[in-house]
Amino acid sequence: MGSEKVRIGVVGGGFGAAFQWHLHPNCRVEAVAEMRPERREGLQGLYGCEKAYASLDELLADDQVEAVAVFSGVPDHARHSIAAMDAGKHCICAVPVAMTLEDCAAVIAAKERNGVRYMMAETSYYRWETILLRDLYEAGEFGEVLYSEVEYYHPVYDGHAERNALWWDPEGNRTWRYGFAPFLYPTHSTGFLVGVTRERLTKVAALGWGPGDDDALGPGRNAYDNPFTLGASMMQTDRGHICRCNVMWGIHAHGERAQWFGQDAAAYMPGCAGQPLIVQRHGKPDIVELPDYFERLPESLRQASGHGGSHTFLTHEFVSALVEDREPAVSVYEAVAMTAPGIVAHESCLQRGPQLDVPSFDPPGAP
Repeated sequence: MGSEKVRIGVVGGGFGAAFQWHLHPNCRVEAVAEMRPERREGLQGLYGCEKAYASLDELLADDQVEAVAVFSGVPDHARHSIAAMDAGKHCICAVPVAMTLEDCAAVIAAKERNGVRYMMAETSYYRWETILLRDLYEAGEFGEVLYSEVEYYHPVYDGHAERNALWWDPEGNRTWRYGFAPFLYPTHSTGFLVGVTRERLTKVAALGWGPGDDDALGPGRNAYDNPFTLGASMMQTDRGHICRCNVMWGIHAHGERAQWFGQDAAAYMPGCAGQPLIVQRHGKPDIVELPDYFERLPESLRQASGHGGSHTFLTHEFVSALVEDREPAVSVYEAVAMTAPGIVAHESCLQRGPQLDVPSFDPPGAP
């Protein structure tokens, strides 16, 4: 890839500290931004960066910063991404793109009017099982994926809001996670289908559940008026295929996983209950071990990383897209295709389960 180095600014000292920008041969962390002093110092130490700012606005005013990694809270993603792109910076953002369909459209518009690159850091896209399935699908070994089950189970809610550490910061203030609706965080599920077949989820019917006696849940009780800790849905794709998509906080389960059922093969990701990896193929041996995908990375990034080994791959893809002047794999259109179905699913939950249409945000003439 040559010696060109992307000068990136990292915003957010929580999840923002989980990526390997400083190890990529074509990247340098130019600056970091974080409101909390201790986190700001942590980012500086991790990335070996001299410049540190207390706000995003200060970082965006730095002409030496070419790209921004936005790892703020979900309610700020759209606003921060748009601000970065309007400042002429390329942008990679944590998931999801936005919390409303209007903000999904606004992020796309900002990317297009500024001529910059946008990528969503969807970890499910680069879990090694997803890489395997994408390779097999693109090689024609699945035929069409007729049915899939995609799910994200994260027990961030234990039924007692006052004991939920993720809902409170060290000063005792509510975090953005307080009462957050499951389907407004859909991409760890939807990414397993959109990221393999590039299908679009066009219709959804969903149901939600939440404990009705909790002070944190329901209209007026959180910033989202959200009553749910569980969300289950049936979705349909633009090719007429079926996807069962779940996002749940309050059950005794954990993990991001999927099962894909095709015309010529079926695949099962490992799960918290002990399900092993297996890909069953018509007329061919089963696959029960993952290939070694480290060879797809620069040597400096060949190390274990978070969310199923995905972080180093996300790091490499964003930097590579900028160096090669191309759209990243999880482009703004792929990102919105993973995000919008969850927004509509939450609305279906609020309406007690009707099937609703998911609008298309793809440009005219897109395949």
